[in-house]
Amino acid sequence: MSQRAVVTRVADYLVDAVVALGVRHVFGVGGANIEDIYDAIHNAGDRITGVVAKHEFSAATMAEGYARSTNGIGVVAVTSGGGAMNVVAGLAESFTSKIPILALVGQAPTELEGRGAFQDSSGKAGSLDALALFRTVSRFAAKVTSAEMVSEVLADAVTAAMSGGPAVLLLPKDIQQLPYAGRPFDPPQISQGYDEAALGMIAEELSRAGSVVIIAGEEVSRADARAELALLAEALGATVAVTAGGKDAYPTDGPGYCGVVGTMGNPKLAQAISASEMCLVVGSRMPMTDRAGIAAALSHSRLGWICSERPFVESAQSTYCGADDIRTALGKLANAVDARPKVAAQRAPAPPQVPAVRGLGLRYQEAVAELAAALPPEADVFADAGNTGSAVVHHLPLTSTQRFVLALGMGGMGYSFGAGIGAAFASGGSRRTFVIAGDGAFFMHGMEIHTAVEHRLPLTFVVFNNNSHAMCLTREQLFYGDRYSFNRFRSTDLGTGLGVMFPGLPSWNARTIDELRTALAHAEDTDGPAFISVTCDPDEIPPFAPFLNKES
Repeated sequence: MSQRAVVTRVADYLVDAVVALGVRHVFGVGGANIEDIYDAIHNAGDRITGVVAKHEFSAATMAEGYARSTNGIGVVAVTSGGGAMNVVAGLAESFTSKIPILALVGQAPTELEGRGAFQDSSGKAGSLDALALFRTVSRFAAKVTSAEMVSEVLADAVTAAMSGGPAVLLLPKDIQQLPYAGRPFDPPQISQGYDEAALGMIAEELSRAGSVVIIAGEEVSRADARAELALLAEALGATVAVTAGGKDAYPTDGPGYCGVVGTMGNPKLAQAISASEMCLVVGSRMPMTDRAGIAAALSHSRLGWICSERPFVESAQSTYCGADDIRTALGKLANAVDARPKVAAQRAPAPPQVPAVRGLGLRYQEAVAELAAALPPEADVFADAGNTGSAVVHHLPLTSTQRFVLALGMGGMGYSFGAGIGAAFASGGSRRTFVIAGDGAFFMHGMEIHTAVEHRLPLTFVVFNNNSHAMCLTREQLFYGDRYSFNRFRSTDLGTGLGVMFPGLPSWNARTIDELRTALAHAEDTDGPAFISVTCDPDEIPPFAPFLNKES
């Protein structure tokens, strides 16, 4: 049977453009109104791979994990109707966290808009208006209505996405099939820079300051500016703290490291900020989750800011340097400041003490300690927000060659499953990825493990199974008198269940430290994915400042 001739259509043009952007994987879920994009992916041969997820939310987070790992753009392709609606939550995370994503969203054929088409979202005749909806969760959204307009609108979409956030193209099925006879896509040149005058002012202020505290956020990691940050910290003899989302911006054993700030951090860091003559915040706007516990100290300190958008906290003593190119800005700043004596090694503040519990299973701290011991020198770690994320932020040390992502933009449960898979595709198997989540997150999006199994990706999934939505359960206990619970689950045997569901998937239940240690050792020797369910106590309060303050 002869292969049909390949005709250049709008769909082919879009896929060729994605390849020109350096993207090698497109994530999504198929359907009638996006199938032409997947046909074009097939025609593109080994230049690009289409990865079908189990849910559009996870497809979006796969694209996000891919973008974070490549410091480039991620691409998601989904169909109309429910598929388009499902991807909205994933794009909301990318919007809030400013991750470049290009979303290709199929739509009903143009001639059927407003005429009762299946999954019509044209906004006509009382149908849902997809364009209006996607504009709320994107930096750019447009509907492609002709073959002639696709090149211009795609360039605008890519430019908007690379500025930080999703861009959405709505693609009616008939438009995807139209012949395209224009020029090949020429990727737009995205200019990045920083405010040189403001950076000079910050350099002068730092040179005059006797003692400096640096707070580093996730933009440092995303820009691969960790080496430049380390040079600046050494030149200033600075004390260095990190945000929860920027936990990997500075190594735990680095000179002057003093812990994590915010609701998932140590409130004693406020003392270090108050005692310093200047605080430099790099790569974070300091939202509430990052400034909790240190807000008062920040408001009374001389502040320097280097980040892509204006910070949430400013005062008369603030100098803000807008910077899209944080890596270059930090490198220049390190060369501009007057060097100080090397800072003496500091001991990071001890994690807050949590109330003792007597239930079955492992405690967060001891389980994370075993995980830390098992991490390879080069590894990517994706953690879900919640009690599990709080424990990992506090107890997991990181080196300069390990990457950590905790998505706090929307804090969507199950984010880490898709994002970790996207990162594993991006690394091409050169690094092992660890996904750390709770059982509640697993029940939402844990079936994406099937995608890892299908592609034999080097991932270790670690699920802390306390048979509950633990953070909601803790809130019931602390804020509502423990009078009831909507958030306790019937007990489940995840390790055994997945082992049966996915034959060949190495899968374990770990109820003791020895069982966890053994499972991690076996997972390290596995080429493809592995799954470990860690039994935990649902009544353990995590090291999360609002909970500990209420408990005390």
